Amino acid sequence: MTAQGTIVEQALEVLAFASPLAIVGGGVVDPALLRELAERGIALVGADGGGNAIGAAGLTPAAIIGDLDSLVDRAGWEQRTRVIHIPEQITTDFQKALYCTKAPVTLALGTTGKRLDHTLAALSAVLQFAPSRRLLLVDEVDVALAVTGTITFEARAGERVSVHPLVPISFTRSTGLLYPVDGLTLAAGGLIGTSNQGLGGRVEIVPASDLPWLLILGKERLWDLVEMPVGA
Repeated sequence: MTAQGTIVEQALEVLAFASPLAIVGGGVVDPALLRELAERGIALVGADGGGNAIGAAGLTPAAIIGDLDSLVDRAGWEQRTRVIHIPEQITTDFQKALYCTKAPVTLALGTTGKRLDHTLAALSAVLQFAPSRRLLLVDEVDVALAVTGTITFEARAGERVSVHPLVPISFTRSTGLLYPVDGLTLAAGGLIGTSNQGLGGRVEIVPASDLPWLLILGKERLWDLVEMPVGA
């Protein structure tokens, strides 16, 4: 039994969402974006202190999950929504929210930026969960989709398209990029695919394995990635 399997079994419950879910952490979060997500029918779950950000936007989360050391007015929240207290300190609150939920698409807001250690922890969580669920990290500027396998999408001419390796990963071929990644192995400390560009039209990126990597686009592409068919 893996350590993660043990942790999952300790979860009080797993919340299943039929539509996209947004997990909100305690970092920088745009209240207007939270309200837009809610208006589009995307459920909001606070990862501990992320519940404070959701409340500050005038919204009520579907649940608040974590060790709750950063949540303000826990008793008040318990009267309004589901609060899941998980005291274990093996994982971060973001990981707790991930292993306690299921959704076809999961956005993560307020899990990167503000603190470097939280950003690195979020990337570690993405690496851990990307093989089993579709994850997008959203910050003030970018949206990063965790990809396993081939992806195709449309990009404008000159649009920034970054291909970031979470682990060393080789690519078989690509089309539609200014700097092709054909035959390249990308890895931290070696070649990375930051600030590539689209040529205009269809982009296809084909890795040599199903190891996870990040496709990073501008935040204006958020809804394109949310609505992208699985396996595209």
